[in-house]
Amino acid sequence: MQSVMETSLVATNLYFRKQVDFMRGKVRDAYNLDNKFLVLVATDRISAFDQVLPLPIPYKGQVLNQIASRFLDDTADIVPNWKISEPDPHVTVGYLCAPFPVEIVVRGYLAGHAWRIYRDGGREICGVALPDGLKENDKLPEPILTPTIKSKDGHDTDITMSDIIKNRLMRKKQLDQIEGYAKALFDFGSKKAESRGLILVDTKYEFGTHEDKIRLIDEIHTPDSSRYFYANTYEEIQAKDQQQRQLSKEFVRKWLMDHGFQGLEGQLIPDMSAEFIESVSARYIELYEQITGEAFIKRDYTNIVATIEGHVNSFVNQYLP
Repeated sequence: MQSVMETSLVATNLYFRKQVDFMRGKVRDAYNLDNKFLVLVATDRISAFDQVLPLPIPYKGQVLNQIASRFLDDTADIVPNWKISEPDPHVTVGYLCAPFPVEIVVRGYLAGHAWRIYRDGGREICGVALPDGLKENDKLPEPILTPTIKSKDGHDTDITMSDIIKNRLMRKKQLDQIEGYAKALFDFGSKKAESRGLILVDTKYEFGTHEDKIRLIDEIHTPDSSRYFYANTYEEIQAKDQQQRQLSKEFVRKWLMDHGFQGLEGQLIPDMSAEFIESVSARYIELYEQITGEAFIKRDYTNIVATIEGHVNSFVNQYLP
């Protein structure tokens, strides 16, 4: 496993001038600068079922950061977002926003969590009725919004749009604006995916406020936040009732489930072979190249932490004199 660790960014532990605090998430390391800016370092850690897996995935952080950074730029005229700069392949810096405690999941197809509910007899998700007679991965009559919140144990919990208002998680005016933003982003992402021979199946968006302005935060249309199918084989595979070819993190979840792990109490994370880790890395790179139409340029991991520190300090010196 030494080669994996040598070509992976597992964690950072940096300190910048005017740094207020630091938080380590499942995948990203976050640095608060002067209560004004947020530095997000996309590490190569990978999580599934709300558990960080024991080994990293080479180049995963670079893939996530660069896809998200590109889409933040491409959608800035649709929705204001938090990004200011991408000083390093693994890093995005932007405005420190106050996040809403709700994630907005947009689904165009019956897949993943929604399919599992439907398969087990459910015909409603987050207050949205679903028609009878659908198969796994069928296209829905129209995209639906299925919000979630984080519960105390870290697992996502479905919530209806009306309960968001009832529980005072957002004001109605805010939720209406965010609903419009989410639909517009999904429409953009779907058209972008279609132009690259893919189908945007579902995705999640997070929003926050900065100076009373709602902004898109975190990542957008990455393989960690989205699910993609290959368009050219979709209809044939559906007709045969087979599993779709997809580019997303779902295949990692499926591998874990096949090896007896779903994040439940008492379950142990299975050992990840070097071959499996390499295949996951290749999937992430494949999605980058498929969705952007450009070759992925692997960064140099030599002295990567010091390199990141230097790149972020250049931002600090410019924006926090």
